Amino acid sequence: MQCDLRLDGVGRRYGLRGPWVLRGVDLTVAPGTLTRIEGANGTGKSTLLRLLARLDRPTEGRVSGRPRTAYVPERFPSALPFTPVGYLTHLGTIGGLSRGSAARAAGVWLERFGAGAYAGTPMARLSKGSSQKVAVAQALLGEPELLVLDEAWTGLDAAARAELERAVAERTAAGGAVVFVDHDPRRLAGVPDATYAVVEGGLERRGDGGSPPTGPLTQVTVRGPAGGALPPDAVRAVASAEETGPGVHRLAVPASRSDVLLRALLTARPPWHVVSVVPPNDPGERP
Repeated sequence: MQCDLRLDGVGRRYGLRGPWVLRGVDLTVAPGTLTRIEGANGTGKSTLLRLLARLDRPTEGRVSGRPRTAYVPERFPSALPFTPVGYLTHLGTIGGLSRGSAARAAGVWLERFGAGAYAGTPMARLSKGSSQKVAVAQALLGEPELLVLDEAWTGLDAAARAELERAVAERTAAGGAVVFVDHDPRRLAGVPDATYAVVEGGLERRGDGGSPPTGPLTQVTVRGPAGGALPPDAVRAVASAEETGPGVHRLAVPASRSDVLLRALLTARPPWHVVSVVPPNDPGERP
């Protein structure tokens, strides 16, 4: 995303005399950031996400910035006249990929979310969970500059939920922005750059980040140039970091972000070296 996406004094109501769902909302979404939106049911969270995705227009105020955006709704219209691979290939070609490239990308994303086995099944016959995997895959297919997720984890199995967390980390590490709503307060706990709550039609900032991750953490010891700082993408991926010696850092990373951490370390210039990995509940070190 080349510039911030900004909401300035945005309000939204439905109908000329309908009640205001949102009003006076100011929000800036910067490249490479992860933003969580909270709020009780019916407060306007989904309306806010639709405004960010430019699926709705504000009744008042202004939305500026035009990142390439992908959106996963709370309810995906699964009864479409496609198979999953056909649907994703179609969207990829609309997005500018050749048909062959689009088909290959579709296959990759379906496999990542455990949907490869029914890539050729009519979408109308898919379960809600399987349809949700297609919904997530379609949003990630074009490597969006802004990814908007409205309860996107709902209906996914545990493996697919973890894969979506990895994909979110990859998007932000690549410079994309992600804004999400999820009913589970543990979802990506400690990771967001900012958290906001929709309260009585307005938006209140709840601070940066959040509570630390509650899941098991892998301990990774890495070595880089003496006096060198960890790559920014690596810092974003870890729950904690401690410098134990010149150029040596001990990192704690959730499993869902380990791939992003390793990619950030190995692609840095000069690259960082992994000295040891200690999985959760394992007292030994593995070089």
